[in-house]
Amino acid sequence: MKQILLAWGMSLLPLLPQAGTAQTARRSITLDEAILLARVQSVDAAVALNKLKTAYWEYRTFQANLLPEISFTATLPSYNKKYNSYQQDNGAYTYVRNDYMNLSGSISIDQSIWLTGGTLSLTTSLDYLSQLSGNKSRQFMSVPVALTLNQPIFSVNNVKWNRRIEPVRYEEAKAAFLSATENVTLNTINHFFNLLLARERVNISSQNLENARKLYEVAKVKRRMGKISENDLLQLQLNMLNAESALTDNESSLKNAMFTLRSFLALEGQEELDPVLPDSIPGGLLNYQDVLEKALANNSFARNIRRRQLEADYEVAKARGNLREITLFAQVGYTGTDHSFRSSYQHLKDNQVVEVGIRIPLLDWGKRRGQVRVAESNRQVTESKLRQETMDFNQNLFILTEQFNNQKRQLKIAGEADRIARKRYHTNVETFMVGQISTLDLNDAQVSKDEARQKHINELFYYWYYYYQLRSLTLWDFDRNTGIDADVEEIIRRE
Repeated sequence: MKQILLAWGMSLLPLLPQAGTAQTARRSITLDEAILLARVQSVDAAVALNKLKTAYWEYRTFQANLLPEISFTATLPSYNKKYNSYQQDNGAYTYVRNDYMNLSGSISIDQSIWLTGGTLSLTTSLDYLSQLSGNKSRQFMSVPVALTLNQPIFSVNNVKWNRRIEPVRYEEAKAAFLSATENVTLNTINHFFNLLLARERVNISSQNLENARKLYEVAKVKRRMGKISENDLLQLQLNMLNAESALTDNESSLKNAMFTLRSFLALEGQEELDPVLPDSIPGGLLNYQDVLEKALANNSFARNIRRRQLEADYEVAKARGNLREITLFAQVGYTGTDHSFRSSYQHLKDNQVVEVGIRIPLLDWGKRRGQVRVAESNRQVTESKLRQETMDFNQNLFILTEQFNNQKRQLKIAGEADRIARKRYHTNVETFMVGQISTLDLNDAQVSKDEARQKHINELFYYWYYYYQLRSLTLWDFDRNTGIDADVEEIIRRE
C-alpha cells in the first residue's frame, strides 16, 4: 500500500518549480536587452543627455569668447527738438532751442588678450548731424580706423583662469555623462532583478500551492487509513491556505515590479515582461590598484577635484587683484569731419587717447585684506574637504572591489545551496509519502528550498550590481579590457 501511495503522490507532484501557462501576451526580455532599452529611451538616460548638452554648449560659449567678436552698433536715428541749458560768456545760464537729428554707426572687432587679460578692439565709425532749424547745416564725422587697448594692470586675468578651469569642467561633464549612463544600467539591473525575483516568488508560490493541495489529498487518504494523525492533516490543510495567501501577495508584488520596469524602460502596451535569468557572468578577479588607477584616470571625480581646486585658487587671485585697481586705456587712429560724406574721409587727422586710471584704497579698515584672508581660508577648507573626499573615494573603491571579488564565491555557494535544498525537498517529499517524517520536517525543507532559490537570485543580482558599479566608477569594461568612451559631439549632433 505504501508503494501505491508513493507512486500516485509522486506522479501528481512535480518537484521543480515551473511557470504557469500564460494567459496574456508575454514578452521575454534578457538583462542585456533591458540595459540597451534603458540607455536609449529611459527618462534617466534623457536627463543625462540633456546635462551633457548643457555642458557642451557652455563649453562652446567659452571657446567662442576666446575668438574675435565682430559687432555692429548704430543709432538710426536720434531726433531731438527741445530746450537745453547753455552757459554764456558772462557765466549766466540761458536756454536755447535745439532741433536736430543724429545718426551714428560703428563696426568693431574685439579680441581678448589671453596673456594679459585685456581687450584689443579695432573700430570704424561714422556720425551724421543735421541741424533742422535756425542755421540749417549738416556735418559728417568719420573714424576710418581706431585701435583701442583696455588693459587692467594688477587685476586677475579672468581669461587665463577660465582657460584653465573650463576645459576641466567640460571633461568632468563628459565623464559624468558616461558614469550616468552606467548608473542607468545599475537602475535597470535593480528593476530587472526585482521583477525576476517577483516572478520567481510567484512561480514558487504557485508550485507550493499545487504541491500543498496534492499533499493534502494524499494525507486525507493516509488519514482514512490511519497512517497519519489528525494534527498532521490539519497542518497540511493550513499549509495549503498559507500557500494560497502567499501566491496572492506575490502576484500583486509581481504586477508592481512589472509596472516599475515597464515605466522605467518607457515601454508602451500591457504585455507581460518575462525576465530571463542570466546564464553567464563576467569572470575574473580584479586588482584594487588597477581599479584605482583606472578610476582616477577616467572618473569625473578626479576632474571634479581638479576643478574645485582651481576655482578655490581663482577666488584667492581675484581677492588679491581687488587690493588695487590700475587700468590702462589707449586709443590711436584717424578721424575726419566735413559737410559732405566723401570729404569727411579726406584730410584725416590723428586721433590719440591715453588714459591711466588708478584706484587704491587709502583707508578701508582692512576690508580688502580681509577678503583675501577669507578666500585663503576657504581654499584651505576646500583642500581639506578634497583630501577627505579622495580618501573616502579610494576606500569605497577598495571595499567595492573586495565585495565584487568575494561575490563570485558567494554566488557559487548560493548556487550549490539551491541545488542541495531542492534535492533535499525532493527526498523529504518521498520520505513523507512513506510516513517516515512529520509535516514539520517537510515544511522546513520547503522553506529552505524557497529561501535558497531566492538567495541564489539575490547573489546573482549583487554580482551584476557590483560589476556595473565598478564600471561606472572606472569607465572601464573589464570583460573586454577596454575603456568606455563615446564621441560626445557625435551624440549631440544626432539629437
